[in-house]
Order: sequence, then structure tokens, then C-alpha cells
Amino acid sequence: MKKSHPVRRAVLATAATVSGIVLLLSLKPASDPGSAAAGQSPQGGAQAAGSGTVTGEVAQTQYGPVQVRLTVSNGKITQAEAVQAPSGGRSTQITADAVPQLNQATVTAGSADIDAVSGATYTSTGYQQSLQSALDQIQAGGGGAADQGSGSAQARTVTGEVAQTQYGPVQVRVTVSGGKVTQAEAVQAPSGGRSSQITADAVPQLNQAAVAAGSADIDAVSGATYTSTGYQQSLQSALDQAGG
Repeated sequence: MKKSHPVRRAVLATAATVSGIVLLLSLKPASDPGSAAAGQSPQGGAQAAGSGTVTGEVAQTQYGPVQVRLTVSNGKITQAEAVQAPSGGRSTQITADAVPQLNQATVTAGSADIDAVSGATYTSTGYQQSLQSALDQIQAGGGGAADQGSGSAQARTVTGEVAQTQYGPVQVRVTVSGGKVTQAEAVQAPSGGRSSQITADAVPQLNQAAVAAGSADIDAVSGATYTSTGYQQSLQSALDQAGG
């Protein structure tokens, strides 16, 4: 019986050692900071690549409100538009001349550091204010762009073919996300003389109708038959390209 004690003690010591090793191995992965960091880095990258649409605050000017909407893809401005701008009388012509220049300058600069358009000081200043508001939303954490980012990976912006009308060309650009039209705009429309007023009145209504209908089956705007017909033709062309 006495000879068996050393053997028993050896077995017990070995078992205790094995149990300690198993315990240490089971604790090591949970305390490894490297594994936690590796799991977080892909999420950070996804959040940094914000895409979507964000609208700035309304800037009030002496001649009317100005409000800018930006389309952002992977953190870069791909499109800018004025969803509100002064209209009526001389303001309509100034808006028709100035806003396309301001939109283009914004996309080129990627910031609110753009020059005012000559002869459109008030509109330009309001545009810059609303533009900066939209940019601030993006920088503050994505704003509307980040909120829509999860579904905007499949968003597409498509420009329809030019439709020639009696008073000038009409061309429509649409943004489609998840098979739905989220934005529509006329990148070309009749201008000059009476046509500028008709365009300023009709195009915003046509844009809104296109988004609401999600198709080219929209009503013509009263008093703007040629522009409406050209808009519908170019819109249908864009939807055909987008698969709508």
C-alpha cells in the first residue's frame, strides 16, 4: 500500500498540470486585443464610403429661397441641383442662367468654395449657404447620405437621350435606387424669351411627377405641351436604360 502513494501523487500532479494548461488556452483568445480590432476594421471602412442624397437647409435671399441637394457616391459629390431658386419676372431668367453654372462648379470643386455667377449675386450667395449646410451634414456623420447608404449601393444615375422639340432640346436625368426613381431633373430644356419662363414653371412639376409616378406615364403641364412631351420621351429613354 505504501508503494502506491508516490504513483498516486504523480498522477494527481499530472492531472492538475493538464487542467491548468487547458484553462490558459481557453482564456487566451478572449484576451487577445488583435482579434477584436480585426473584427472592427471592416465596419469602419463601410461607414466611410457614404453614398446617397442630402439636402441642405433653405437659404432665404432678397429674391426668394434657395435650397441645394447633393448626390454623393463614395464620399464624392457626383451631382448638385437647386431644388428651390428665385423665380418670377427677371429672377426666372437669372436662375435659368446661374443655377446650371453653380451646379457644375459644385461638382468640380467638391466644396462650397465656388465663385458667384456674375449678375446673380443673391442667388449665388444663397446657393453657397445651402450647399455648405448640405456639406456640413455629410461631414457630421453622413447625414442623409449615410442614412440612405445601405440601399444606395445599387443606385444608378442615368441620362436619357435628347428629345428635340419645336422650342429646343429636352434631356432628363434620373436616379434609380432599388428599382425606384428617387430623383429626376432636366439637364437640358428650352430657354430664351418666353421659353425660359415656361421651363422654370414646368420642369419642377415634371420632375416631381416623374418621382411620384416612377414612370414616364405623367401628365403634361398646362401651357408647356412641347416641353412636357420632350421630357416624357427623354424620361422614358432614361428608364429604359435603368431597366425601369
